[in-house]
Amino acid sequence: MRIVKLIRTFPGSVDGTEVGRQLLKAGTSIGANYREANRAESRDDFVPKVGVAEKEASETVYWLEICEAAPLGNAADTIALLKEANELLAIITTVGRKAKGRSRWIGATAISVMAALLSFPLFAFSLSTFHFMLSAFPLSAFHFLP
Repeated sequence: MRIVKLIRTFPGSVDGTEVGRQLLKAGTSIGANYREANRAESRDDFVPKVGVAEKEASETVYWLEICEAAPLGNAADTIALLKEANELLAIITTVGRKAKGRSRWIGATAISVMAALLSFPLFAFSLSTFHFMLSAFPLSAFHFLP
């Protein structure tokens, strides 16, 4: 939602419209693709789906870097979102790499990532956000047989 709110501050110029459209597509598709990955039926189904979420997170970082350089939107909001997008990209990349390899350790990784996020001051979680993030890492999705 913070990306949506940022885009609303972009100018109606060609660059503001085009960058805003690209950022909106990439930024909002991360969660949709990660949610789809968590509904995977197997590790072979999970890995490519989480890979799509990783690519969307990387693209979001790119468009936020463009916003920062252009500059488009509120600079402070752009910087905060860029930092968060980089952190999210690192988390999703780790989950994807673990899923490709030692799958039995993914559940522990997801729990440690969630614990780190909850202690990170940038993230101010409401109860519903915390519930959503826990549902984004259902342990059953990570317990695949080797």
